[in-house]
Amino acid sequence: MKFIQEFKAFAMRGNVVDLAIGVIIGAAFGKIVNSFVNDIIMPPIGVILGGVDFSDLALTLHKETSTVPPVLLRYGSFINAVVDFAIIAFVIFLVIKAMNRLLPPNPVVLITKNCPECLMQIPRKAKKCGHCQSILQV
Repeated sequence: MKFIQEFKAFAMRGNVVDLAIGVIIGAAFGKIVNSFVNDIIMPPIGVILGGVDFSDLALTLHKETSTVPPVLLRYGSFINAVVDFAIIAFVIFLVIKAMNRLLPPNPVVLITKNCPECLMQIPRKAKKCGHCQSILQV
C-alpha cells in the first residue's frame, strides 16, 4: 500500500503534471509545425528544385533475388529528414522570437550591491561589509 501512496504523491507533484502538459502541447504544436513545413514550405521548395524528391534516392547494396528483397541505403530519406529538421528549427526559432516580443521582459531583481569603501559585492540588505568591516547606511 505504501508503494501506491508514493506513486500517487510522485504523480501529483507539480513537475510531473507540468511535464505532461508540456508533452501534450508539444505534440499538438509539432502537428502544426509539420503541417506548415509539409503543406506550405515544401511545395514551393519542390517547385524551385524542379520537383526533385530526395526520398527516392538510394544506393543498392545488394541486388534483389527471387527470395530476398534488395538491400538499399536510402540516403535520400536522410537528406529529406535533414531538410525537414532545418526548416522546422527555423520555424520554431521564428515562433519563439515572436512570442518573446509579446511577453513583457522579466524584471531584474538585484540581490547584491557594492560596498562604498572596498567596492566588494555584498548582500543588498547588509548593514556591515563582510570584507572591510565598514558599517553601511541602509
